[in-house]
Amino acid sequence: MRLFVRDKNFYKKTAAIAIPISLQSLITIGVNMTDNIMIGSLGENALSGTALANQFITIFHIGCMGISMGASVLTSRFWGMKDKESLKKTITIMLRFCILLSALFMAVTIISPSFLMRIYTSDIEVIKQGVLYYKWMVPCYILLGLSLTCTIILRSVGQVKIPLLASIGAFFINVFFNYMFIFGNFGAPAMGTEGAALGTFLGRIFEFSVICIYFFFYDKKIGYRLKDIFMNCKSIVRDYITVSIPVFISDILLALGNSAVAMVMGRIGKDFVSANSITVVTQQLTTVFIQGVCHSGSIITGHTLGEGKKKKAQEQAYTFLMLGIIIGAMSGAIILALSNTVVNFYNITDETKTIAIELMRSIAIIVVFQSMNSILTKGVLRGGGDTKFLMLADILFLWILSIPLGYLAGLVWNWSAYWIYFCLKSDQIVKAIWCIFRLRSGKWIKAINKQEL
Repeated sequence: MRLFVRDKNFYKKTAAIAIPISLQSLITIGVNMTDNIMIGSLGENALSGTALANQFITIFHIGCMGISMGASVLTSRFWGMKDKESLKKTITIMLRFCILLSALFMAVTIISPSFLMRIYTSDIEVIKQGVLYYKWMVPCYILLGLSLTCTIILRSVGQVKIPLLASIGAFFINVFFNYMFIFGNFGAPAMGTEGAALGTFLGRIFEFSVICIYFFFYDKKIGYRLKDIFMNCKSIVRDYITVSIPVFISDILLALGNSAVAMVMGRIGKDFVSANSITVVTQQLTTVFIQGVCHSGSIITGHTLGEGKKKKAQEQAYTFLMLGIIIGAMSGAIILALSNTVVNFYNITDETKTIAIELMRSIAIIVVFQSMNSILTKGVLRGGGDTKFLMLADILFLWILSIPLGYLAGLVWNWSAYWIYFCLKSDQIVKAIWCIFRLRSGKWIKAINKQEL
């Protein structure tokens, strides 16, 4: 089996999907980084408060990713099979789950914002800042949920331009209104943390409007319309549960695990939380192409298997793995090169700067393995329908290895920030190795119904 596919069309198709998705991710990360810098100028209480408040919102975000990526496994396959009716039924089930999940998170945020913050920290000032941020986030759940799920379905059939344009517009809106409302520019009130939340809310409104109006009223490739949400989906429910639900469970467990990691960090201290928020944005910024290749791997694998070409999908899978190694190594080198420059942008204490530098040195190594396992778990293997195996991998390595080891390193053994972070991310290394063996076995290629493959 060759490590690299010798087919120019494969690389063209990969790039055509990966580059717009990467640009969209880059824009999103740029918004987060700008938010961090603006909020960081208000002090570490504001920076830590918004960072920890976003941990709960991230659970919702990843939950929606699980719902939509699970559906994307099916929609990519059905698109390859040219089964448009089953594709629409899959979308209908996905949207129903999304609306239900949005309502649940909205209710919890309205009822007990202080409790949500106390999960992550006991610092009163940090909790106050987080509660202020949550005030404007309630309607964002439904806006984010629908725009995200519709985006991923559009991507699964090669529609990547509209979501990209929506993100570009949302970026400028978010940054402009953040600048206006955080600091009180252009005659607006200086709202601080609330201003950051309001800017995000306005950006979400724009993004939702562009993506969902296009998806429900103008898109002709899928041709899904609002009335289709009431269609009978019984014939596809079993396939959806078998393939998509494990993805949702896996991603929710991952989100809860990341939230548990945030709890550990919150108890180590707000200096560590602030340093981590800087590190995360920097990591995302330098690994943005990984996300594009990851989505591309899932979509192309689904299309190839939908056409019944099992051997070709296996060959493509090895190429995606090699791309993961190359991109991961480049990302690690960039993180090391930029770490000092990035940290100096922030108005933080010298102690926090020192911790942030240590965390970046740690993640520079971890990111190589993270790149490999992301492209396999969230891309190729998921596109092959191997969702139950991946759910097991997330449960085992995050919950049994990373979280207990990180807790001991940070709160019992009092190790340095470098090794605490390494322990908290150790699942990335083990998962990458385990998934390579799974790839070689060929067992990751699953049929989604009795007639296929």
